[in-house]
Amino acid sequence: MDTTTDVLLIPGFWLDAASWDDVVPTLRAAGLAPRALTMPGVGAGAAAAAEIGLADWIAAVVAEIDRAPGPVVVVGHSGGGNVAWGAVDARPDRVSRVVFVDTVPPPPGANVGEFETDQPIIPFPGWGFFDDEDVADLDPQTRERTAPRALSIPTRVTTDAIALTDDRRYAVPVTVLSGQRDDAEFRRFLAQWGPFADEFTAIADTEVVRLGTGHWPQFSQPERLGEALVAAIQRAG
Repeated sequence: MDTTTDVLLIPGFWLDAASWDDVVPTLRAAGLAPRALTMPGVGAGAAAAAEIGLADWIAAVVAEIDRAPGPVVVVGHSGGGNVAWGAVDARPDRVSRVVFVDTVPPPPGANVGEFETDQPIIPFPGWGFFDDEDVADLDPQTRERTAPRALSIPTRVTTDAIALTDDRRYAVPVTVLSGQRDDAEFRRFLAQWGPFADEFTAIADTEVVRLGTGHWPQFSQPERLGEALVAAIQRAG
């Protein structure tokens, strides 16, 4: 494995680069060069965030890819998965593998518009907003510790449709680190998602690894997540 491999860590919604802090040591111990990112407009006020959309987040990741001396691995958690796939589409020849942490590659035109608001920013809704399965392994101490670190995000990042135009993205190997579903369960579940299933099956090299965690393994089981990322990246080397 190339010990200089850059690993770009894209947070999910409401999170910044610090959300990867407990995962980074495992990656560094494996000889990797992790770079945790904070997306534009995270934690910004309404006026500053109003014009920031999904394309701006993707462009920020593309700039980091262009800054790297060689091929990179791109990791996207939750809503950051859309950003990761958009960056892969923009630079398919520069990404050796993309890893989706409890999310899936989106098809062209998809968004994450599950939050109804007419405001330019979406504050963190609190841990009680999410399904029990997603937060089951976040104990009270972890919830108390992490909730104050969750920041608002620009609304347009969730509502903008993703533009995907380069079919070479399908040649980039994909690993899905699924919280609760193994490979067979994941593929059966995704088969019900229409265009999402079409996008996934078009990818030449895919694997699904069950983590056995909730939706935020970087908080609940960071070493387990780090080890799973290292294993996926070693397959890319």
